[in-house]
Amino acid sequence: MEIDRKVVTEIAELAQLQIVDGEIDRVIQKMNEVLELVDEMQAVDTTGIEPMAHPMDANQILRADEVTESDNREQYQEIAPDTENGFYLVPRVVE
Repeated sequence: MEIDRKVVTEIAELAQLQIVDGEIDRVIQKMNEVLELVDEMQAVDTTGIEPMAHPMDANQILRADEVTESDNREQYQEIAPDTENGFYLVPRVVE
């Protein structure tokens, strides 16, 4: 697929982007380069290769789910302008 001015302006409109006329040619070039890279990757034979979640096949090390801080809500709410039943009260901004 080739990207042209019409495609770029339609995408920009949908994404609510303003692209200066002088930049459209550069955007077209960059988008075409991305699509060329995608085409190259599509051409690679991946038969027999298992999909991976991470390119380094790393495992996520999770920390223990332990409470490390005490409950300081009352201390924090002492300086708040207005609270009720443990909640911060804020003025209504939308009628």
